[in-house]
Amino acid sequence: MKKIVLIGDSIRMGYDKYIKDALAGVAEVYYPDENCKFAEYVLRFIGEWKKRGEWPSDIDLVHWNAGLWDVLDVDGEGPLTSLEYYKEAIGRIDRRIRRIFPGAKVVFATSTSVDEENYKNCHKRNNKTIREYNEAAVSVLSGTDTVINDLYAATENLLYECRSDMTHFNNPKGTEYMGKTVLSVLCRELGIDAKEVSIADFEPEKYTADNIGY
Repeated sequence: MKKIVLIGDSIRMGYDKYIKDALAGVAEVYYPDENCKFAEYVLRFIGEWKKRGEWPSDIDLVHWNAGLWDVLDVDGEGPLTSLEYYKEAIGRIDRRIRRIFPGAKVVFATSTSVDEENYKNCHKRNNKTIREYNEAAVSVLSGTDTVINDLYAATENLLYECRSDMTHFNNPKGTEYMGKTVLSVLCRELGIDAKEVSIADFEPEKYTADNIGY
């Protein structure tokens, strides 16, 4: 049976259980029970998530993302993480994943697009910055065999009914779309087939506002 690790922010938290259910009996799927937040946070805690969750070392594939927290503009001063540090962190995470999970295929997912016009509070993101950070991450990883899963392109023109708010896709249509989009890459890379998940009966992980975060 294949073994997969999913690492990422609240976008990942929207499709992780869908992936797990779709691959039941075909792959063991592991992921943290928290929002993986910033790139720096992933760099700091990925080893501890492995220990805490008792994940095996013989993982076949790691699918990860980080960026939406990094580009967040809280008070009009620009992204919380500078572009230069983001690039450094992306490279270090990629190398750390390979040390922790030797032999695993690595897939990096670009940050998804946002409905920037409907941000109502001081916490804002914009697609121009998201694209800039995505391009920087892809550039950093271009010298490796990391596979790029372009979730930005997959969500850029997505129907509004798939969005649950300005940032997320945590409604039935959005969950199914994101789940199937990620599954297509996982199944292709590992040579496995997913089963159909009935979105009408699907129950996501019981995440709360406290651990999903913004």
